[in-house]
Amino acid sequence: MAGRKVKQAASAEAPAARGAVVGYARTSTVEQEAGLEAQRRDLAATGCGRVFAEQASSIGKRDQLAAALDYLREGDVLVVTKPDRLARSVADLLGTVAKLEAKGVSLRVLSMGGQSLDTSTPTGKLMLTVLGGVAEFERALMLERQREGIAKAKGEGKYKGRKPTARAKADDVQRLRAAGMTPTDIATKLGIGRASVYRVLQIANGNAASCPSSGPR
Repeated sequence: MAGRKVKQAASAEAPAARGAVVGYARTSTVEQEAGLEAQRRDLAATGCGRVFAEQASSIGKRDQLAAALDYLREGDVLVVTKPDRLARSVADLLGTVAKLEAKGVSLRVLSMGGQSLDTSTPTGKLMLTVLGGVAEFERALMLERQREGIAKAKGEGKYKGRKPTARAKADDVQRLRAAGMTPTDIATKLGIGRASVYRVLQIANGNAASCPSSGPR
């Protein structure tokens, strides 16, 4: 955009933005404010007219990221200094890129393993394709290890499968209820939810059991 200096580290093949250039900066809650300010400076030097910034964990609620995604319009560019400022994993990054592409917005990462990434360029799209392949490969490996672990546990007689559900404990629920125990105490003793206890009792009594709002708790 006119009058804005573009950081030299940005990809030389990146086309001029048709819309607004918007930045997003984030540090975790334990990081210092200086880290956030450094990101703001880098984003401003790249030409970001507006920067959404916050101190929040990557696995927690990120209100400013949500605000940035809502603010962006077709033709805009979202800029971040590094991929981990935007996403918690490769899969998360690809998911965010998909949301941006659906809105006609491109993503620019200033430093990604020493190089910049711009999803509006052929090179950037290639890098995303490679990342997608890596993510799929990692998931396949994880599932394979999981299957191997289950097979090994079964062979050693250690595999127990899923924990029993409330219905699997229906007989215990009814026995304890008949003994005078309250639904809350039954839930605690059996390690299931109180709502599950009421559900079992209602089924057993033909939906005649007391609802959670009445009777002993």
